[in-house]
Amino acid sequence: MKAFQSLCRRLSRSPGSPAEPAPSAAFSASSCSWGRKKTVNPYGNVDQGKYSDLVQSVLSSRARAQTPESLFEEDALLYGPVSKGKPPERGGEAGAPQSWFPLFSPERGLSPHAASDPAIPLKIPLQRTVIPSVTRILQQTMTSEQLFYLERWKQRMILELGEDGFAEYTSNIFLQGKRFHKALESILSPQGNLKESDENLLESGYIESVQHILKDVSGVRAVESAVHHETLKYVGLLDCVAEYQGKLCVIDWKTSEKPKPFIRNTFDNPLQVVAYVGAINHDANYSFQVQCGLIVVAYKDGSPAHPHFMDAELCSQYWAKWLLRLEEYTKKEKKQNSQKPD
Repeated sequence: MKAFQSLCRRLSRSPGSPAEPAPSAAFSASSCSWGRKKTVNPYGNVDQGKYSDLVQSVLSSRARAQTPESLFEEDALLYGPVSKGKPPERGGEAGAPQSWFPLFSPERGLSPHAASDPAIPLKIPLQRTVIPSVTRILQQTMTSEQLFYLERWKQRMILELGEDGFAEYTSNIFLQGKRFHKALESILSPQGNLKESDENLLESGYIESVQHILKDVSGVRAVESAVHHETLKYVGLLDCVAEYQGKLCVIDWKTSEKPKPFIRNTFDNPLQVVAYVGAINHDANYSFQVQCGLIVVAYKDGSPAHPHFMDAELCSQYWAKWLLRLEEYTKKEKKQNSQKPD
């Protein structure tokens, strides 16, 4: 810049030029903007000290992970309170079950071909009994965090659909799931034909969604069949027992409106599967043993279903969690029975 200004002064004093430069020909550091207006920083006059706490609060909240408490406060601010219940308190890590019972039976062979494939898959009806079902045990032992999110979802749906609309929505979901299971039962039967009454499911997309899974399913041993764990005292109705990619599995068919690409998205479904695995392995009605599980999440729009395979090691991990839930249920039942008047 200094060299440029010196050159300008020399030119102004050269022959043929006036002795004094005209005011318009003067150069300075600010005149080199070539006529461009000087930009003014709009924050130059802001009291930085006054707003430093606000800036710090905004910046720190960007990296803060969402929790049930923060979601509860956010919903209350935007829509009003969801319910009168308090946000859940996070508990510590679950411990080991007080009493251990093996998942697998040492008395049965571990090979999926230990018993010959039955000509007709087993379909043992579920008898009414005072013994609790797997579904009931899981429902009665949900964590406070699970209950919070379930209630939050329910209240949001009621706000959107109304009480009657939400009741109709849940009823439709139940009926769709029931028809889906019936259609799969027809497909997996020895005849392998879809009943005419279930043809509308092809239009809904659920059957299309599981087509790539069904190609890997063979050797069906049981469909919609009851299981009973005589030692641990619980019952259940499993969807299917069959070979998936050559490995005998308890298969649980699920429907969902949202993608569930990871097994953690299926909530308590793995506990349900291992509960059935353990029951089969100790139920006298079944001569074979199961080591693996499979959760298949089908979608109404026909997009490919997500299969979540559970090998023997993963089943053993979830089995420990299932035993904890079973113990928790037993304690609750004993406490409730002790409080009942004679």
